Amino acid sequence: MLPAGLPWDKIEQLTARAEVIDQKLAATSDGEALVKLSKERAELQDVVEAANGLKALAAEREALAELAGDPDMADLAAEEKSRLDGEIEAAVREVRLLLLPKDAADEKSAILEIRAGTGGDEAALFAGDLLRMYQRYAAVHGWKMQVLSESEGDAGGFKEVIAEVSGRGVFARLKFESGVHRVQRVPDTEASGRIHTSAATVAVLPEAEDVDIDLKAEDVRIDTTRASSAGGQHANTTDTAVRITHVPSGTVIVVAGRSQHQNRAQAMTILRSRLFEDERARLDSARAADRRGQVGSGDRSERIRTYNFPQGRVTDHRINLTLYKLEPVIAGEALDEIIEPLITEHQAGLLAALDQ
Repeated sequence: MLPAGLPWDKIEQLTARAEVIDQKLAATSDGEALVKLSKERAELQDVVEAANGLKALAAEREALAELAGDPDMADLAAEEKSRLDGEIEAAVREVRLLLLPKDAADEKSAILEIRAGTGGDEAALFAGDLLRMYQRYAAVHGWKMQVLSESEGDAGGFKEVIAEVSGRGVFARLKFESGVHRVQRVPDTEASGRIHTSAATVAVLPEAEDVDIDLKAEDVRIDTTRASSAGGQHANTTDTAVRITHVPSGTVIVVAGRSQHQNRAQAMTILRSRLFEDERARLDSARAADRRGQVGSGDRSERIRTYNFPQGRVTDHRINLTLYKLEPVIAGEALDEIIEPLITEHQAGLLAALDQ
């Protein structure tokens, strides 16, 4: 008997679809069709494997019923039953999670924007610390991170820095980082040893593809400005800074670098991601009330995390999680110990909504 609480009709349909795709993959040589079918098959892989594993556990559990009536095997059967019941319960939860509607942006790369908030020079230094934390975190996960635009602080760090984080499933993990990050520590410039509180904001946007956002040529104005320098043979000879204005929304992107072509491409990437995120937010507004009970609202104005250096602790205020592992977290090595519970809490909220 199959465990209750799962839509087995839907699961069987997904399994049958996976079998059909396998047959088509074996029979076609069309490159475009192969890519499309392979992508769909990959999306089905986890749920099909988990469902098959659950069926195997259920069959094993059913076979124990025959042993239970044998006096010589009753104790062994009872012990095995307890083990299987636990494994089946965990497997049912896994399948339910895999059947939840997925955020279409989860598999995308992301645009990471970090800005110094309240706190002056110390806020800019903290923004630099956050950038390095995410750089190391990206390296741990095998992602590629490239700084697209930066504005350095007067004493170091950054007033603003924008980076592209490329890889599979980047947005699914980093999206929980959006919000206000607060730091409490004694700045290097503080002679009296007084603890200061500063902040930086983090925004994580799913990287938009051409098919995500339809940008009309008449809606985009592109301007270039000449590079400025102290002098020399290359001074004021090349237009390098690119300013892109999306006229309907008023969104302005400025990227400055040595290559005008590269600056333009990077500015368009940032613009597409911001417009894509704005559209996601608009579509999500109708569900905002339901989401408030999950992992925060995602509002970038809310304080989500505090890094307290004197006590060596990090607190995520959305789930009331405190870790006395500030150094490993700020080094990017233990950041998953915060992100994983956030993902679990988010999934729990989705499952609760599904059961209502």
